[in-house]
Order: sequence, then structure tokens, then C-alpha cells
Amino acid sequence: MALPYGFVKTKIVSAPQLKSTRRPHEVQYHLHFGVSVNGAQWDIAVNVGTTDADDLLKYKLVYDFRHPIIEQLKAAQAGSTTLTGTQALPALDFQRSDFLANTGAWRDSDVMDGSDTVLPVASLERLLLSAQQSSYDVYVFGRFYSEGNGVHDVHMNQGSKGEFIHRAGNDKNDHNDIWQDGALLVDVGQPQWALYAAAFDQQYLPTDDLGNPTANSKPIS
Repeated sequence: MALPYGFVKTKIVSAPQLKSTRRPHEVQYHLHFGVSVNGAQWDIAVNVGTTDADDLLKYKLVYDFRHPIIEQLKAAQAGSTTLTGTQALPALDFQRSDFLANTGAWRDSDVMDGSDTVLPVASLERLLLSAQQSSYDVYVFGRFYSEGNGVHDVHMNQGSKGEFIHRAGNDKNDHNDIWQDGALLVDVGQPQWALYAAAFDQQYLPTDDLGNPTANSKPIS
């Protein structure tokens, strides 16, 4: 069973704040900001990096994103759209669609030190503040919170190994699946939009129909 997945089309109502979450072998960092969804405030948590030099974030921050999905999203109603179980755009799959075609190479994030001056935090924070000040529409793809209102897992959600392997019939898996990748887009009032996409060094492609790495998979490059 796929996890609850989709996107919100919304406006930012509170400025982004950098917050940390301690994991067994690292500290992960997210930019959290508030958005308005059908009159309620939702929390958005966007992955921006980690302290683990062996599993850094790879990211794309593109200011000239062009893709036919833009017209689909413009036509979408404001609020949340559920895409659970959808296996075609506008659900996102970095491997099975051309969503990231012509967006250039992945960049390596800095090792996080708790400040907002490292990349991609500094650049993404500026984009989000601009979106808030200009009241731009933002589109956030990811998994919906199981408790409360929000969206997280705003990164590639397939290709992890070890304890994160997706077992058939396991509806508690929260790492690997297909057509459930996360991303952030901003309609900046131009034909081209801004796009933020992310993945981790220890996620591998290609993946199988459960989103698990295949025998010949390799780290994202």
C-alpha cells in the first residue's frame, strides 16, 4: 500500500526557519515554513542537508525550469491534491519520468553546521522569502503528515538500501516507493519557474517496481 502522497498549491504565510532532527548517525536539517491550505495553516518541511559527510544531500536549484507539468499545475485548484497510487505525471518519479530533464547536474550540499549560510540553505531560503513577500504560488510535492497538517519527505523517495528496503504489502514503509518523489516549485510570474529537488548520496538508481535499488544500481551522479 502506497503512503499518502500528493502536493499542495498554496501561499507561504510564515518565513522559513532552519530546524534539526537527530537521527542515529547524523543530524538532518529542514527548512520549515507555514502555508495556507483551505483556510488552515500547514507545516512544510523541506530537506536541506545533513551532518553526515558520507550521506550528503544532492540537490538541484533551478531558476529556469520549463516542463509541460507547469500548465497542469497552473490549472490545479488551490489546496491539497492527493496523488497516492498515481503512476503518471503530475505525480513525480525522477527515474520514470522526464521531470528532471534539462535541469543540469546534481550539486553536492555542504556539510551542515547548524547555520543558514551553507548551501543549499542560503539560496533556498532567499527563494522562499521572495515567494512569501511576492505572494507567489508554491507547489510542494511529498508525503502528507500522518498526524497534523503538513508535507514532508520533499526529496527523492526511492533507492534506499538496508533497513529502508520496501517489502511487498508493508504499508508502514516510509522510504522507498515509486511515483512518490518530492520537490518544490515556485511560480515566479514568468514562463519558467523555480525548482528545488533533492536526494541523498546513499540513494541508488535504477529502482524496481517497489522503489528498491536493483542489483546493478549506482549512487546518483
